[in-house]
Amino acid sequence: MGTSEKRATGGATATGDVDRTDPDYRAWLKDAVRKVQADANRSADTHLLRFPLPEDWGIDLYLKDESTHPTGSLKHRLARSLFLYGLCNGWIRPGKPVIEASSGSTAVSEAYFAKLIGVPFVAVMPLTTSAEKIRLIEFHGGQCHFVDDSRRMYEESSALAERTGGHYMDQFTYAERATDWRGNNNIAESIYQQLRLERYPEPAWIVATAGTGGTSATIARYVHYMQYDTLICVPDPDNSCFFDGWTRGDPGATSDRGSRIEGIGRPRMEPSFVPGAIDRMMKVPDAASVAAVRALDTVVGRKAGGSTGTGLWSALKIVGEMLAEGRRGSVVTLLCDPGDRYLDKYYSDAWLAEQGLDIAPYTAAIERFLATGEWTG
Repeated sequence: MGTSEKRATGGATATGDVDRTDPDYRAWLKDAVRKVQADANRSADTHLLRFPLPEDWGIDLYLKDESTHPTGSLKHRLARSLFLYGLCNGWIRPGKPVIEASSGSTAVSEAYFAKLIGVPFVAVMPLTTSAEKIRLIEFHGGQCHFVDDSRRMYEESSALAERTGGHYMDQFTYAERATDWRGNNNIAESIYQQLRLERYPEPAWIVATAGTGGTSATIARYVHYMQYDTLICVPDPDNSCFFDGWTRGDPGATSDRGSRIEGIGRPRMEPSFVPGAIDRMMKVPDAASVAAVRALDTVVGRKAGGSTGTGLWSALKIVGEMLAEGRRGSVVTLLCDPGDRYLDKYYSDAWLAEQGLDIAPYTAAIERFLATGEWTG
């Protein structure tokens, strides 16, 4: 009786053009994985910055500064995980493009890793993406493919992968599963290691904004796995459906407009957003996000992107609640990316006027809180 045999080809978006048993392909794959892993070894851990609060409050506020990664944002961790996941699954192949739906920072980081292993990269993004992010993607060798409606990014990315024989990375589906949430120097493990010698080494709260939802899922899962008492809060900006979907328990929640806070907020409930893992959500007005990120520049001397402001506003609110209840402890939020990518947006009064955003009441609320300890935001 005869036997039939078929060598392993294909993958998520593969077209059968690679023989997985070919020694040349195996050598390329080993080298690509080595290069991506070596990047982690070259990158020192990111800093944990203190946001100054009055000592007698008995509360410490920290920002995990992810802007110091080689590509300048939190998304460097995600891109590294996604590339390792795609390579080890046989989805990323020599000479074939990697394609991503991204409003900016993920695309910058993925362009970096694509260049590192020598494959083309195409970012599918809205026309409203900041000029600086476009420049950075192209600086790392990527191409930008624009859509006039951010809700079309998914289908256009998939169609582009189909036309080119490339791989659609799909961060919004694979972010939570590509990251090792049990440890292995992920962002959660790093936070706890850096807090070991602080007066409150186990934070009362960690605040993590959500774009894909992968970071909040990683942190929350790690907290549960390690049996910590830390609670996880996810703030959501205007024009995003995550808050409504979470509060209503509605996985089909949508928004008919795109987020003005680049990198976070989505028009649909993304597969990588894990509502059951987190403990609290806050809806944060975009004007409050901008006021908070400008306050960070004033108080700490660091410019950051709008997503950092969304998280900082929520962290300050939590600090205010703890202070009012007489509780002590620490709170951690994220400095997601540098503000020089957004000088024409969140640091531009002309842009605020164009968007109809008045940050004055929120700026006053932050200033009053830091001076008196009374949160009225």
